[in-house]
Amino acid sequence: MVSTAFRPSRESRRPIRVSFEFFPPKTAEMEETLWSSIERLAPLQPSFVSVTYGAGGSTRERTHNTVARLVRETSLKPAAHLTCVAATQGEVDDVVRSYWDAGVRHIVALRGDPAEGVGTAYQPHPGGYARSCDLVAGIKRIGDFQVSVSAYPERHPEAPSLDQDLDALKAKVDCGADRAITQFFFDNDLFFRYLDRVQSRGINIPIIPGILPVQNFKQAANFARRTGASVPDWLAARFDGLEDDVATRKLVAAAVAAEQVLDLLDRGVTDFHFYTMNRADLVYAICHLLGLRAVPAAPLPEKAAA
Repeated sequence: MVSTAFRPSRESRRPIRVSFEFFPPKTAEMEETLWSSIERLAPLQPSFVSVTYGAGGSTRERTHNTVARLVRETSLKPAAHLTCVAATQGEVDDVVRSYWDAGVRHIVALRGDPAEGVGTAYQPHPGGYARSCDLVAGIKRIGDFQVSVSAYPERHPEAPSLDQDLDALKAKVDCGADRAITQFFFDNDLFFRYLDRVQSRGINIPIIPGILPVQNFKQAANFARRTGASVPDWLAARFDGLEDDVATRKLVAAAVAAEQVLDLLDRGVTDFHFYTMNRADLVYAICHLLGLRAVPAAPLPEKAAA
């Protein structure tokens, strides 16, 4: 049975809080889609919005530019992803300081995929941060950042066991992590069993479920295979035969995602992190079902004169 610490009663339930993940655009068209999605979702007043960091730091400049623009032009609280891959400690520290200078106060600290690609052996960069827990400690030394880290209800694909994966999470918490955001999952029971395991290890930071609304089933299934997330047979069956039926696929996607988040809500979860894939409509609809309503954005404060 899951601890009541993770299943508050309806009377004591906190307000629902959501956060959204975006990735930096590669083209002008993708940039337009990104900022249209941000504009659509911003009135839901997310706790934060995160911006991903490409393998090997490949999107470092685009990530920084996107996050800096969020600070300048919106009232949203951005969280910049940062990895250990393909950089020395000094180079990573410079990125951290540049985020601080840009007004960012939240970083999502990740080890990152191997520089040679998913499925290859991870090799720490000479002179770099070896593990994500080391990165967390380094960020905390530089500034008073909030630091979020990753968590894996079905274990990290490179972890020999869930127990060893939990050791890694505990190390990140001991180094100062403030919260963990999970890899996406489709079976809520997996998430609650994971919470039990986390709590039994004395890990008591918030564990926020990562939700992937299935915009495209084939793409989501491929992504799941690469990240070690399971795809239930019932989920595949719901999208079967809809490869060329976009309209019906969207309706089914909305129903599947709504079923998952409303079950999590009914079982006491009040924080949700959405992997938006830079698409707003499905995520917006799910948030509406959760009870969130758009609030007009407050004007940005005037910059003080130099």
